Amino acid sequence: MKNFKKFALTLVCTAVLSACNGDDGKDGAVGAAGPQGEQGAAGQNGVANYVTAEDVVQTNAQHAYAVFADSLIAAKAMQKAIDAFVADPSEANFTAAKQAWLSAREPYGQTEVYRFREGPIDALTEVDGQPTLVDGEGPEGAINAWPLAEALIDYTIDMDGHQARGTAAVYQAGGNIISDQENFPEITKQLLQDKFELDGEEANVTSGYHAIEFLLWGQDLNQDLTYTSTRDYTAGHRKASDFYTIDNMPTDSNGATCTSGEQGAIDAICARRGQYLKVAAELLVDDLQAVTEAWTPGTGFHYLEYVKPENAKKNLGAMLESMGRLSFGELAGERMSIAVRTDSQEDEHSCFSDNTHRDIYLNAKGVQNHYLGKYTRINGEELVGASIHDLLVKEGKPELANELRAALEASMASASVIDTNAKLGVSFDVQIQNEDRKKEVYATISALATQTDLIQKAIDELGVSAEDLKQDTEEDI
Repeated sequence: MKNFKKFALTLVCTAVLSACNGDDGKDGAVGAAGPQGEQGAAGQNGVANYVTAEDVVQTNAQHAYAVFADSLIAAKAMQKAIDAFVADPSEANFTAAKQAWLSAREPYGQTEVYRFREGPIDALTEVDGQPTLVDGEGPEGAINAWPLAEALIDYTIDMDGHQARGTAAVYQAGGNIISDQENFPEITKQLLQDKFELDGEEANVTSGYHAIEFLLWGQDLNQDLTYTSTRDYTAGHRKASDFYTIDNMPTDSNGATCTSGEQGAIDAICARRGQYLKVAAELLVDDLQAVTEAWTPGTGFHYLEYVKPENAKKNLGAMLESMGRLSFGELAGERMSIAVRTDSQEDEHSCFSDNTHRDIYLNAKGVQNHYLGKYTRINGEELVGASIHDLLVKEGKPELANELRAALEASMASASVIDTNAKLGVSFDVQIQNEDRKKEVYATISALATQTDLIQKAIDELGVSAEDLKQDTEEDI
């Protein structure tokens, strides 16, 4: 993707937005008299009743840059940790690389509300060497696709402890890129791109966060699809020795040599595994770089188009549609309902690392951010601007504004229970086996469905256009 000169984000952070705190009043009157004594002409702090759709979209564009830039910063930190680990695969460096992956997921989870519209994450590509948008051609899948058929990438072990093997001709039967030196003598970014969704199979994922996750954690080999066996509370158990080579043997190797789930693997295979991990991280950074550049204020081609006043109403509708579709079809449906209904840890978003609780929480947080016009950067800086909430108040719909805000808070409270349970040691794959914990998961699904209905009301009341908010899942929610 062509590089663009970057400009620092300039954002006026409005410290006081009355519509985000306290009583919103009735019939469009917000608080007491405005600064000139005009009753209801301005909010408690003289802001909400002057907000326009253009203001809301401008804030949304600036926050898009911030959250994707944070994702890029965190991905580069992860890439640095991975490079250090592959060079010296000590236990300390292995732990640091995995922690860097977990940290990189924190901002990215909040970007997903920018999907489900013709924006850079879903549509960015190149035509004649120039960045452009073609719906469905964006890097989202290469960045975050799941679940993945891990046997395409590396060795896998079945539930009976038998290692699956094969050749390039029989990937689906257990072959993998890392072991196939004959057909793939070099592991490159182009190879990973070429084999992505091999044979049209969406599960044949070769790149992105979850390919990296698999290479760092390995399979989470707990019992699945049964209530007779209890899953343990741990994530995948890949050994650091899966990356040992003659040239990088760490001082804490304790006599171990290259492994591929078992002792005595060919040294070249461990070297290839490290190369795959590095290439996947590099490709992820490239993809996030391109999306961030497209959103860069002042220079990003998509940013410049997005904030044009004549596009405000269309993009306001796109914001609300993305909020609803992420809430209902993607998060409540595909990421939660299927997993809990089928008791399938394979259908949890970050199944190798057991980080699914954060995926759920952060996706829900991204929707709330969109509504409130807020985003807290990874350095702690809080960005606050004109919001959909403000706009609803200004348009004389304070009851709906408060109702939707409360629904979003209820969803966050429910998602926080899932998150807290996992932090207390009950990972999401265990929660969906426990009857009491399952009720809490279903409560979050229900809360997300409720907020989706209210998002639809906001679409109707604001007179903007949006596609069906419930089109992305066949789950009966």
